[in-house]
Amino acid sequence: MARTDDAPIRVGVLSFHNSKETKAILNAVEDLGYTPVWLRKGNTRIQILDDEPRFAPDVDIVVNRLLLTTAEHPLEHLEIANAVAGLRPMVNRPDAVLTAIHKYATAVRLSNHGIRTPDSFLGLSAATFAEGRRFVGGPILQKAGIGTHGEAAWKVGTGKRPTPMVGNRHTFLQRFLDQDGRQSDVRVYVVGDEIVGAMRRSAPNGDWRTNVARGGTPEDATDEIPDEVRTIAREATHVLGLDVAGVDVMEWNGDWYVLEVNPTAGFTGLFRATGSSAAPFIARYAIECAGGEVASERVEAVARTLDDSIPNCKPVDSAAANGRRTVGYTEWVTVNGMREAASVVAKADTGATRTSIGIDLASRVGAGPVKSSAAVKFGSGKTSKTRPLVDVDIGIGGRWHRVTASVEDRSHMRHHLILGRDVLSDYRVDIRRRANEE
Repeated sequence: MARTDDAPIRVGVLSFHNSKETKAILNAVEDLGYTPVWLRKGNTRIQILDDEPRFAPDVDIVVNRLLLTTAEHPLEHLEIANAVAGLRPMVNRPDAVLTAIHKYATAVRLSNHGIRTPDSFLGLSAATFAEGRRFVGGPILQKAGIGTHGEAAWKVGTGKRPTPMVGNRHTFLQRFLDQDGRQSDVRVYVVGDEIVGAMRRSAPNGDWRTNVARGGTPEDATDEIPDEVRTIAREATHVLGLDVAGVDVMEWNGDWYVLEVNPTAGFTGLFRATGSSAAPFIARYAIECAGGEVASERVEAVARTLDDSIPNCKPVDSAAANGRRTVGYTEWVTVNGMREAASVVAKADTGATRTSIGIDLASRVGAGPVKSSAAVKFGSGKTSKTRPLVDVDIGIGGRWHRVTASVEDRSHMRHHLILGRDVLSDYRVDIRRRANEE
């Protein structure tokens, strides 16, 4: 839908989660006098009709706040953002985010442009990975390429032989910049060409990680960081092609090193330290990119608070608005796998935490692939069996549920699908109601 010149600018925030930052940006857009639109799974649609792509709800620009580092399938979210970016201008385009979310890809890009990063080593096999110690001197960290809140980084003890994989993730080795005391770094928040704030983060006692989410102490550093750091933060953001970023830098032996560049950096810690919210600065950047105008005085006034209340624009969940639906003790459902869909009668079991699917049905629809396993207890809980876990989509009366179901042999049982609380939490169960299985 084309907008007229006098139509108000509509700023969409693409976010499938309920983070404080997402809500703060949406509220800031409204506080600055423009129209916020929360783009979520339940209201976002992309159509191609008669060779013409259409996007709804209609917006003029999109702020990309998809948290790929915590998503179970980050590539899926990235491709959704890529499709949206093909239709509307986007703050933090997907191609830039793809590089920035991977720590080693970020380091390669920065070092190619003369921005100093700690010495590091990536080897994809056990043999090549073992060579890393010869190239990375001093104390060493092992890091996963994608991770957040310091959960994907470990110190490598003397004599330890780290492997190139942790779970299903490739890792790399990096020189630990030991500051001979309490570790600290500086996060610089960049929006466009503007440094909107900076905080020094000091690690909690007994830890080397400075993340505020792990107990790090934030302090205002906006006015104390040297011009060199401001320049490094801007250059790192622009080299990666980002519009908005939290750039983590550390001083070591008289030089400044970039540790990470976060395309969806949180800013609640920044507000705690500086008393200024990044939300209206991000909102103004998007508004101005779409052709609007915002007075600096108004941005500074809105920045004095961090309004992370539920935005007025939050889409209404139609299912919630209509109340919880009812399912019977047995119910016809659709099971959709990677191969085909099947209609079966499922039994509701409010005592089961997880949905379970018979191995024959799982094979028929192509559920999976197997992602892990779980121990399932029986009776008094003294005995248990380990069952594989697979992803499967279950449709009930037009509503779809993506669940990780356990697989078991149910060939000798009447019902090949048991609905657990992972599905039933959205419903009332009427045990008197039974499906017609004739």
